[in-house]
Amino acid sequence: MTTLNLPVADVAAARDWYAQVLGIDAYFQQPDAENPAYAEFRIGPRQDELGLIDARYTAQGLADRPAGATIYWHVDNVTVAVEELVALGATAHDPVVVRGDEGFVTASVVDPFGNVLGLMHSPHYLQQQAGSGADLAV
Repeated sequence: MTTLNLPVADVAAARDWYAQVLGIDAYFQQPDAENPAYAEFRIGPRQDELGLIDARYTAQGLADRPAGATIYWHVDNVTVAVEELVALGATAHDPVVVRGDEGFVTASVVDPFGNVLGLMHSPHYLQQQAGSGADLAV
């Protein structure tokens, strides 16, 4: 993956929400920070791009229900992350599920802009990252 773009109706509101969730500010905004049609964050150990784009500029526009591919974010504690995201305005989507006995746990929420965010705790991911960290700030 190089860039994940999430369509939103209000880029400034989405930018501010994701800045709070991620614990970092957008590093790029177009045309400017006052009226962005696009805002981008660099996240994770490889500095992948998370873009928030005004849905008017996307072929799919906005869905009338949560839709799209589910991208999973690694977190230390899935239950706590779901609770914190819901407190910030997200809606619970898929419940917390323990998958097997190796410590792999998943869940998902819907952000205030209609995008599904997957959350997971994966021992395999931690082994590959060797502590370099790509967790959400929550």
